[in-house]
Amino acid sequence: MQEQGLNTVNFAGRAANSSQFKTLYSEGMALVEETATYLDGTGRAASKVLPRIASVLYAAESMRLTTRLMQMASWLLLQRAVNNGEMSRDQVLAEKNKVRLDGFNVDRNAPGWNELPEGFRDLVERSLRLQNRVALLDREIYRPSDAVSVPDNENSVRAQFNLLQTAFGN
Repeated sequence: MQEQGLNTVNFAGRAANSSQFKTLYSEGMALVEETATYLDGTGRAASKVLPRIASVLYAAESMRLTTRLMQMASWLLLQRAVNNGEMSRDQVLAEKNKVRLDGFNVDRNAPGWNELPEGFRDLVERSLRLQNRVALLDREIYRPSDAVSVPDNENSVRAQFNLLQTAFGN
């Protein structure tokens, strides 16, 4: 009798080296570039005319936004390096421990939030959605292998379907 789970396909591992990852990578790097352009141009001009409370919030949130995007870019670059054979999985695991993919949430009820430029709020929202997608994929790829085993009472097809939903959303 074969042990359950040994013949299942690791969709998360395949997703990390797929066209979906390449799309996620492109989206992430494009958002980094778009944000830098915004903060150095339109955002800088818009921040100068904000009321004081919104101006302080803008400064704090722009630092969080930049940090969030740099952390995601680091993760994406590490994953691309392992996908391309430039780094081993163990090397990536050692470096990945320095990357933080959570804890950058936003308080949309903070005083001044609604006074922030719409373009800035959009960048923040998009970065949070991207952060969630990267964090979900990270958990699926790098969780301990013993956590991948399927309980006897769970349908292994259902478990793989859940992995697909986690990796690709919806």
